[in-house]
Amino acid sequence: MTTLQQAIAQTKIEGHKAFIPYIMAGDGGLETIKPTILKLQQLGVTAVEVGIPFTDPVADGPTIERAGERALAAGVTLRKVLQTLASFREEITVPLVIMTYFNPVIAYGLEAFAQACIAGGVKGIIVPDVPLEESGILREALNPYSIDVVQLVSLTSPPERIARIAAASQGFVYAVTVNGITGERSNFATNLEQHFAHLRQASPIPVLAGFGISTPEQVKSMGMLGDGVIVGSAIVTALHEGKMATVEALIAASKNVYEKSTLY
Repeated sequence: MTTLQQAIAQTKIEGHKAFIPYIMAGDGGLETIKPTILKLQQLGVTAVEVGIPFTDPVADGPTIERAGERALAAGVTLRKVLQTLASFREEITVPLVIMTYFNPVIAYGLEAFAQACIAGGVKGIIVPDVPLEESGILREALNPYSIDVVQLVSLTSPPERIARIAAASQGFVYAVTVNGITGERSNFATNLEQHFAHLRQASPIPVLAGFGISTPEQVKSMGMLGDGVIVGSAIVTALHEGKMATVEALIAASKNVYEKSTLY
């Protein structure tokens, strides 16, 4: 069981659903990364997804895209983010998951990137523009350092592809809950329960819901479909506007969702 799986399993033992907030690293400057992560872990998150700003974020909606633009304008890069994480590594108590695109990783160099991830406490990576068929290069470089490569699965994936993605994903399966880019939603597809039931049956590891989840009510309802949720745009907006109470309410909604249970 990997570090990410262990963290998610622990939430289940405690009677909670996993909650992973997404932050745009350096939105507000590199100096915001440390206090933001330390505050989130204090509030009891399962892990933190650390987004890396990129000039062509094909999976991101307007909120995260604008946050990335602010971070890029502040001079934030993948290298600087990892160096910042390493500077307070001993204070980090939750797993970190880097969300980036493939170009910055290749420019960094796979081996150098892997070593920098270890130095910064990174336990997983999400690269949305690398499809399953091309993801072997990431696993070969990162798995020797016990870094999970998390795969995304879409609502339109056929059963045979869902099975292949579930078998290849590490740490958890990132189940995309909308057909489209990230961003807050008021409505979701009507077939989500059936989709998640099939996905959980096919997956040997936890399944987390992400994309569009933005309210405490949605955290609860989407969390019940799988093993937990990932919340991005709503967290990014709240942090940018200094509304920590909103962040706290979203995290609190994942607590005590079901009775304490045994492992998977």
